[in-house]
Amino acid sequence: MFERFSRSWSLIKASAGVLSKDKELLVFPLLSSICTVIVAVAFILPALGMGSLDGLKEGGAGVSVGMYVLTFLFYLAQYFVIFFFNTALVGAAMIRLDGGDPTVGDGLRIAGRKIVPILGYAAIAATVGMILRSLQERAGFLGKIVVSMIGVAWTVASFLVVPVLVSRDIGPIDAVKESAALLKKTWGENLIGQGGVGVVFGLIYVAMVLLGIAVIVLAAMTGNGVLIGTAVAVMVVAFVLVALIHAALAGIYSAALYRYAMGEASSTGFDGQMLQQAFRLK
Repeated sequence: MFERFSRSWSLIKASAGVLSKDKELLVFPLLSSICTVIVAVAFILPALGMGSLDGLKEGGAGVSVGMYVLTFLFYLAQYFVIFFFNTALVGAAMIRLDGGDPTVGDGLRIAGRKIVPILGYAAIAATVGMILRSLQERAGFLGKIVVSMIGVAWTVASFLVVPVLVSRDIGPIDAVKESAALLKKTWGENLIGQGGVGVVFGLIYVAMVLLGIAVIVLAAMTGNGVLIGTAVAVMVVAFVLVALIHAALAGIYSAALYRYAMGEASSTGFDGQMLQQAFRLK
């Protein structure tokens, strides 16, 4: 466990080193978050106004075909936004890892050239998401575990799809196949590094929650409304900032891993041995 934590921390530090040179990479997850909220509001408010969610009040009974279509379109729009800005992030990170000095405009231009495959990949992800959600709602306890495992397998198989789309002129289906093949060929199916990075940030989030509760309680004990509001605002901003950093580091990490999988011995800020140790063969 300690070895895994240590290795993951090294990967985070290497990714953070890249991010420190291009802090503008944080703009992409920020724009993604803003746009996903806008998309959610654009879908949820009309659905509430038209009473499209009424069928969900009794455990899903009476859900219309139109509701399923609306849900799929919502998934599609959300995934498209997420993948678009993730593509921009990974594209800009690729430039930095290759020794360049990317800008926000560079990342957006890369994503703009990939709109069609991004939309196709979003449609695939939306379909997979709908199927998994439908199976989970109908499955028993053991069934839910199996569906969750399938979801993890999909996440692993598609881990390098965005870097593939950035680097290759291929469609989304071929990108998913190549992502799965690269992972299986190079590291097997045991994704140690990605899980470790998640563990590290999970611990950070838990520590922030505990610290935030303590700070807010202490502020509440003063009875000062301004102080309480300030404490809450600071914690919200802190969580948003950490989430943006987490997303940016994940994008940088995936870009570096893809370059390594494609034969690049090292990338700026990373070395081959570090990347190789991020995964273990079966």
